[in-house]
Amino acid sequence: MSEASAHHVVIVGGGFGGLAVAQGLKGTGVRITIVDQRNHHLFQPLLYQVGTATLATSEIAWPIRQLFRRRKDITTLLGTAAGVDTAAREVLLEDGGRIGYDSLVLATGARHAYFGHDEWEPYAPALKTLEDATSIRRRVLLSFERAERESDAASRDAWLTFVIVGGGATGVELAGAIADLAYVTLPDEFRHIDTRKARVLLIEAGPRILPTFTPDLSAYAHAALERLGVEIQLGIAVSECSAQGVVFGEQRLAAKVILWAAGVQASPAGLWLGAPADGAGRIKVSPDLTAPGRPEIFVIGDTATIDAWHGKPVPGIAPAAKQQGTHVADTLKRRLAGDSSPRPFRYRHAGNLATIGKRSAVIDFGWLKVRGYIAWWIWGLAHIYFLIGVRNRLAVALNWLWIYVTGTRGACLITQGAQRSDPR
Repeated sequence: MSEASAHHVVIVGGGFGGLAVAQGLKGTGVRITIVDQRNHHLFQPLLYQVGTATLATSEIAWPIRQLFRRRKDITTLLGTAAGVDTAAREVLLEDGGRIGYDSLVLATGARHAYFGHDEWEPYAPALKTLEDATSIRRRVLLSFERAERESDAASRDAWLTFVIVGGGATGVELAGAIADLAYVTLPDEFRHIDTRKARVLLIEAGPRILPTFTPDLSAYAHAALERLGVEIQLGIAVSECSAQGVVFGEQRLAAKVILWAAGVQASPAGLWLGAPADGAGRIKVSPDLTAPGRPEIFVIGDTATIDAWHGKPVPGIAPAAKQQGTHVADTLKRRLAGDSSPRPFRYRHAGNLATIGKRSAVIDFGWLKVRGYIAWWIWGLAHIYFLIGVRNRLAVALNWLWIYVTGTRGACLITQGAQRSDPR
């Protein structure tokens, strides 16, 4: 098949789902174009470790071009999608460019949501990108530096107060990592403050943290965080975030570092297609992961919602996006072979995992529940296995081993003009 006549598959988004589609189409003879607003694929499950100075950015991200340098069938373009012309079958780019397609895969992901309070974002950043992670690392480390120079006790306490909003896996992992940083890693590095007096507060509006886990594992995680020194506030929502701190319930707390882990909003892909969407903006896709009435357009990952997990919605996690990407690739291969019958997607859940500091974790495989020290080792091995490349696996493993043995971290760097960029 000549290059000009080959079926052209455009994949918008170089995350887990988009890459799974590209990998699944290897050797099929189709032309593939991957469009992403960033030049790298990001291993999001470990993003919080960049934000808490455990890992460097290069250990969890890889240039997309480099990943597919040997795939002559793949063209990688740096650009931001701004819409889809379904009549012309073209992806519209923010800079005015257009990319024609025969089949389109929208894997555009999600961003953080503030439930109608977008004005909180400058004061309570969330964690979705490398830029978010380095910004959060800067805020966290800079807070200790400011506290070191602060003579007023109340102001010093505010700089040493860390509030995490949202008790899901990201919030729990951030809280545990910041507690380890303050209580284990940094105490010997400062002369005028005792970092062990830092206050780490996790606020969850629901009745328990880790609501997607079973109640017993949730209770274990709660107790494990408290043993680390984390305070947990349940059943009360945050009603204000500002440069002065947070308000939750009737309490106002002075805090200079607030981190948001409470909600996500899908990309505007639903608006591009005029497709029905849920409250978070995720497109309600057909059983075969196509957009309603658009069999040539697939929607996967955090951009889509589908009840394909024993009648329940598929969770917005990396394994789900990869399974969806593989399903789309298989569907496209069948279509190219002449089989256009719809193939419903079925999600196979491998389990929920969350780490709590550097020595504990909880894992729910459904048929087996693991907690504590053994779960932490399983969690680490699983994440190392899914990293891309031997070099990254070795680097992350050695970093974790070094931190585990010595308690010190090699990524405690304040970068990117911290003094100028802090909104406070």
